[in-house]
Amino acid sequence: MAEVLISEAEKAFIHHGVQDDLRCDGRSRLDYRPIYLETGIVSNASGSARLRLANSDILVGIKVELAAPSPDKPSEGRIEFFVDCSANATPEFEGRGGEDLANQISQFLQRAYASIDTLNLSELCVIPGLQCWILYIDILILECGGNLFDAVSLAVKSALYATQIPSVKVAAIDGDVPELELSDDPYDTKSLNVQNAPSAVTLMKIGNHFIVDPTPEEESCSSCGIIVAISGNGSVTAVRKTGSGSLHTETLTAMLKTSKEIGAVINELLMGKLEQEKKLGSSKKVGFMR
Repeated sequence: MAEVLISEAEKAFIHHGVQDDLRCDGRSRLDYRPIYLETGIVSNASGSARLRLANSDILVGIKVELAAPSPDKPSEGRIEFFVDCSANATPEFEGRGGEDLANQISQFLQRAYASIDTLNLSELCVIPGLQCWILYIDILILECGGNLFDAVSLAVKSALYATQIPSVKVAAIDGDVPELELSDDPYDTKSLNVQNAPSAVTLMKIGNHFIVDPTPEEESCSSCGIIVAISGNGSVTAVRKTGSGSLHTETLTAMLKTSKEIGAVINELLMGKLEQEKKLGSSKKVGFMR
């Protein structure tokens, strides 16, 4: 993650604020900053979303393509994540500076979505063993304002919600080569059930307490933390530790419990706002966590 250099006096001020449950921007330890999103903004994508969490700005585009399924999962489709950290997001991303973070985010998402508790990938199968849909999820970090894992996960779930998969019919199978017919009707599509798609919850330990949705300055004050992917049904699908510090068993247990509680709220709010935006039209931006 992009690190911000701050003075010892600023670190002490942040530490005291967290201790008193009053952070620099007026939030409590478990409050998120405002989140805004809009979907369907990339015309040539099968699904897209742009999400802004304070100063973190994320754009996600999804392309769907037909290809052969994996040999070990012949009756399932696949999801592949690609993350690009724009050099304009922070000076640290210039050159190859953002590659490590991009790899960390894509690997975390791959693990988070590998669980059967997230998406039903069998819905992406067209002909078992021969053809399936592959979802290529391209993530562009336009601006870095802290808490990127949470912002990216919410943007990905929003883009998946907006994704439309064309209807396809099997005309014939000549040997091992199927002949498929894609519908010409742009409205003859199907949507994904993303109710259980995971949202990430980041908790950073500062002093004897932990906080959610850390700012870049708060991230610099934290010695360690965890990022937890929580599915819509409350299951933990991935956990990642950050920082070089250690966590006591009791603290880790409390952080996991809190992340599940917050994840449940965020997933419910996000699905509600996505459904609200769908009714209002894709040109209407909606916000939540305010």
